[in-house]
Amino acid sequence: MALKQSLQQRLLQKLSPQQIQLMKMLQLPTVELEKRIKEELEINPALDEGEEQANETNADLEENTENKRNEFNFDDYTNDETPYYKTQSNNYSKELEEQQKPLSFGDSLSERLTKQIRLKIKNDDTKKIAEHIIGNLDESGYLRRELFNIVDDLAFSQNIFTSEENLEKILIEVQDLDPAGVGARNLNECLLIQLSKKKKTISIKTAEAILENCFDEFTKKHYAKISKKLDIDNIAIKEAIAEIVKLNPKPGNSLIDSQISIQQITPDFTLVENDGNITVELNHRNAPQLKVSSDYLEMIKGFQESDKKERAKDAILFIKQKVDSAKWFIEAIKQRQNTLLKTMEAIISFQKEFFLSGDEKKLKPMILKDIAAIVEMDISTISRVANSKHVSTPYGIFSLKYFFSESLLTESGEEVSTREVKTILGEAIDKEDKTKPLTDEKLAELLKKKGYLIARRTVAKYREQLHIPVARLRKQLL
Repeated sequence: MALKQSLQQRLLQKLSPQQIQLMKMLQLPTVELEKRIKEELEINPALDEGEEQANETNADLEENTENKRNEFNFDDYTNDETPYYKTQSNNYSKELEEQQKPLSFGDSLSERLTKQIRLKIKNDDTKKIAEHIIGNLDESGYLRRELFNIVDDLAFSQNIFTSEENLEKILIEVQDLDPAGVGARNLNECLLIQLSKKKKTISIKTAEAILENCFDEFTKKHYAKISKKLDIDNIAIKEAIAEIVKLNPKPGNSLIDSQISIQQITPDFTLVENDGNITVELNHRNAPQLKVSSDYLEMIKGFQESDKKERAKDAILFIKQKVDSAKWFIEAIKQRQNTLLKTMEAIISFQKEFFLSGDEKKLKPMILKDIAAIVEMDISTISRVANSKHVSTPYGIFSLKYFFSESLLTESGEEVSTREVKTILGEAIDKEDKTKPLTDEKLAELLKKKGYLIARRTVAKYREQLHIPVARLRKQLL
């Protein structure tokens, strides 16, 4: 078949740079918006902090009117041959946008262990083997690689020939390092290493016996089997378990956890309730007022009065690019504020009973489509607004996603929020007899008695979403 050319007409939907910029702005929470504004102020010299002059005298108005008549027109100094992209600005690429800045936390687990082993072991070959073992530890501090594989690695990579028996001895030296439990090959060994460094009380000895002889029964909370196998009563088991739960199952993470600071949530909205009236404000925090730089406006005026307009074409194109970018950015900020407020007001209107009482059971079933219909916007826009945003209320700080939930039919045919069902489910589990926890089937029956038509597997799903373990793992001794 011969190749041929043809002319086709297609209708395509493309987003303008302004729309793309607005979508990115909508996704940003307050703290990130501050950073984004600071970045834009550094990148674009035509963008400046401050408010536009609002108060003008009659003389000022006459002068401004005259200026508008003689307004600088970029088109007088650019022709149709100038490519469109040269007058547009895209101040940060996708790669730059997604770039993450690494945080420095001092010594890593590997570095900390290496420093200790160099002081502990004097023999060079033994020290190299120990360092190689440390290099094979995962982020939790476990050695997941088999010893015979490490023997081969040392032979091929470092020309060090050793045996599994010798490697086992050096591994014990690594397991003696701080934090306690590093170098273990499984959870059982990790817990036993930590117990071995404690004072040998009766409860510690019992805990070691449980882990050595009844580890499988311990993980499944089969306390009756442990009692029979070790010939001990429930009090002894309870005291031993109290010692075990104090241990760290991931000793390698202890160094990281101690260095990570708690991130404070900065609410994007502040809600105030006063005698049944609800008002909401957008948190501007440290976000400055923005305007087009007066220096650039003076430069435009200078070009207007210049006799060398044609020779200044490149400079004019640069100014146009920066001024347009500044105007778009300012407009995107304004549209973001309007969209966020409009959406939040719609959520408040929909969930007014909750915002007046703070009772979670008052939350109505609400999905993105409901709010999109109220504000007459696309669902994707509402999704961007709800993403990573928080509101401060008299009852605490809530994520906007908290107010969205699916509906569930009651026995009477009434629609209720799934969040209401989860609240009742959580309360039922809190009040259960911990020696005989309620199974998912029993929980489903309990909810049905209260009028909530819900299947056992749905109960299991909601329980998992609430991070509540199964009944067997919730069992406790008296």
